[in-house]
Amino acid sequence: MDAKPARKRALVTGGSGDIGSAICRRLARDHDVVVHANSRLERAQAVADAIVAAGGHATAVAFDVCDAAATQAALDTLLADGPIQVLVNNAGIHDDAVFPGMRAEQWSRVIDVSLNGFFHVTQPLTMPMIRTRWGRIVTVSSLAALVGNRGQVNYAAAKAALHGATKSLALELASRGITVNAVAPGIIAGSMAEGSFDADAVARMVPMKRAGTPDEVADLIGFLASSEAGYITGQVISINGGIPS
Repeated sequence: MDAKPARKRALVTGGSGDIGSAICRRLARDHDVVVHANSRLERAQAVADAIVAAGGHATAVAFDVCDAAATQAALDTLLADGPIQVLVNNAGIHDDAVFPGMRAEQWSRVIDVSLNGFFHVTQPLTMPMIRTRWGRIVTVSSLAALVGNRGQVNYAAAKAALHGATKSLALELASRGITVNAVAPGIIAGSMAEGSFDADAVARMVPMKRAGTPDEVADLIGFLASSEAGYITGQVISINGGIPS
């Protein structure tokens, strides 16, 4: 009888939030998942514990993606147990303000988490991934990066920059069996959307007349992380219920 193929390891940054935890649960069907949190390890551990209780394999880790040295140290520890072949860059924050009133720290912090965090996490994992000649890198962006959004110049700029990084990195890694894609969610039910969009606003803005669910985003990412998606790379895929983008 043929041996069962070894499960690949997946790291999900920002894995303790609504979308992040859904991604972790989805990937845990086929992968050993590392659930990341920025500082509150107990939140990541709760997600990991739930996955283990359901029969999956998961561990938790906490580090600040803006801190290059701390990120490198954490990744070195993870890589000591073998390569990470699936990476989901989901860490991100928003700190909204209309642009004329935006403080410099609001601009810098949002850019730092999304864009510099992408570099600090992704760059150290690429060479170990290249050596396996198989990998999936998926970065969670936003519809705001495609169509803009009032009060989110910083957030839209950070996420749009990730689109360029995704397309360029996809070209570099395509011949190594590694795909690189971005997913741009629209209005997704959860804590981030609740304070911004009521039911009337959602019905007015979304052709499908409802918010998406974290599980729907996770299912798309789960597919992009699979072997079946091996010919999809360099793409920005919006999941938004039909909002023109």
